[in-house]
Formats: sequence, C-alpha cells, structure tokens
Amino acid sequence: MLIDEAKINASAGKGGDGVVSFDKNKMSLGPAGGRGGNGGNVFFQGVSNLTALNKYRNKRKYLAQNGNQGMGNRSSGKNGEDIFLTVPIGSVINNLDTNKSFEITKVGEEILAAKGGVGGQGNFFFRSPSNTTPLESEKGRSGESFTFLVELRLIADLGLIGFPNAGKSSLLNELTKADVKVGNYSFTTLEPNLGAFEDWIIADIPGLIEGASEGRGLGIKFLRHIQRTKILFHCLSAESTNLKADYQTVRKELKKYNPELTEKPEIIILTKSDIISDKEKKEKTNQLKKLGVEVVATSIHDFESLENLKKVMRSNIKQALKKEI
Repeated sequence: MLIDEAKINASAGKGGDGVVSFDKNKMSLGPAGGRGGNGGNVFFQGVSNLTALNKYRNKRKYLAQNGNQGMGNRSSGKNGEDIFLTVPIGSVINNLDTNKSFEITKVGEEILAAKGGVGGQGNFFFRSPSNTTPLESEKGRSGESFTFLVELRLIADLGLIGFPNAGKSSLLNELTKADVKVGNYSFTTLEPNLGAFEDWIIADIPGLIEGASEGRGLGIKFLRHIQRTKILFHCLSAESTNLKADYQTVRKELKKYNPELTEKPEIIILTKSDIISDKEKKEKTNQLKKLGVEVVATSIHDFESLENLKKVMRSNIKQALKKEI
C-alpha cells in the first residue's frame, strides 16, 4: 500500500548545559568549565523509494539526540546526533507551525527542518579581570520543534487520467510491463501506479469522478500527483455513450483543483477500440477531434494500434520537454 501523506512531529535536540569547574593544576589554576554540546538537528532526506512514507503511519514522533553537558579542563560536551527523516523524491513538506513549505526533488537532497539547541557556556567563558573565579554557567537551549505534513506528489513525465474503468491500468501494463492488477469495477486503482516507458515515467492516476475536486470518491487524494507531469493522456473508453460529457467532467475537476492542470499538453486516447466497429471507431474519433485535441484510438489487443500510440507518445513527450527548457 502506498502512503502518500504523513503528519510528523519532529524535535531537534536540546543543547547540553555548560558546567562550573576549576583547573586543579598548580600552574594553571582558574575556571575550566566547558561548553555543552549542541543538540542534534532534524533533516528531511530524499530517497527513490516511493513507499518511504509508510513507516510514518505508526510512528509520528521523532527526536534528535540532546547535546552532552560540558566537561572540565575547558572541554566541550559531545554534540547530539542528527536524525534524517527519509521521504520520497517529489515530496512537499509543509511546516504547519510556520506555514512554510519546501520540496525535495532529488535523491540524497537534504533540507534542515529543525535546528538543534545551542550548548550553554561553562564558567571558563565568564572569566574576567574582575571575576577570576566565576561560578556562572549557562543552560543549554531547547531545539526547534515542529509538526510537518508531508505530501507526495509523484515525479512522472506522463500522466494517464480518466474515469474509473477507462482502461488506464491495462494500458500502463502494456506500455511499461508494470504488472498492475486490473478488474472491471469502479476504482480499480486505489493508488497511483508507475511504469517506465523507454526513458520516461508514466503515472496511472486513479479514476476521477464528478465532484473529485471537492472530495467525492477518491477526492483530491490523487489529483496532486498530476501536477508534476509534463503531458496528460486522457483515456476515454469506447464503451461510453457520451464521450464528450465524460471528457468535460474530468476537465472540470482538473480546473477546479488547479487551473494550471488544464494548460498542460493533452492527448485523448480512445481505449478499448476493439469492442466497436471500424465505422463507429471513426465516428467517435471524429467526434472527439472536434474538442480541439489530438485523438488516438487504441486497444491492448491490437498490436498495430499500440505501436501507433507509442509513436504518438514519443513525439509529444519530446515536444513537451522542449517547451520546459
């Protein structure tokens, strides 16, 4: 199961206390209390594992190590160890306390999320000509503590969108050998699926229904995963009795969620075209072309139509990538 959202409470370590100590060496008498070590920091780190958020399902509180207290002989305490919270690349991390957000888009990328507290000064640092035997020292400062909401937004080049049962998962299997389970019932796909088509990543986005942008069905849970795709392939089933209405319903939900989604390049794929006659296929294709979008009819049972679709996909993804440069 893919967890694509997690709430995490993360606290950096407290700084160690400074100490009061005096050098007992006859030739170097005087204050010798060292500084406490700094508390450990909290970092978020990007990894390629898309299921990295699963571990936060049952454990939500994470604490970095506290710094050790200072020591005599002007020695500082040991710094607390940092902790690294791994998240999938494509994660947006929202600090719910500061309302600031940041993204992790590369494997190994590290972002400081909570800074450890500074260690307190020992009495060595309070010495002066008028105070040769200071008894003062400082307590270590507390580390930062925040609550984060981590949202995964898949990094994919192509997005397959459309109603439930539009044939997206089956198509993904044929194009990428992703081995996605499919079945003839609503909401076949309960989580996004990814597959590699040549040098590009395709994301099969779970079926959208009317009202998805307002939380109906699977709601907006997966709409966020479309945001980073370069081009959308809108799957419409040849079984539909009103292709235009199906198309407009999905487009309406995209616009409600984020108007920028409707500005992405888009190709319509008329799926399951093997179940209708050639005459009906031509009629439905022409009907969809009136929407001003390129249309490709295909069937997973028709090798020639799949090869034609691959050709169209190659051409369009290359054009979409060029526009981003």
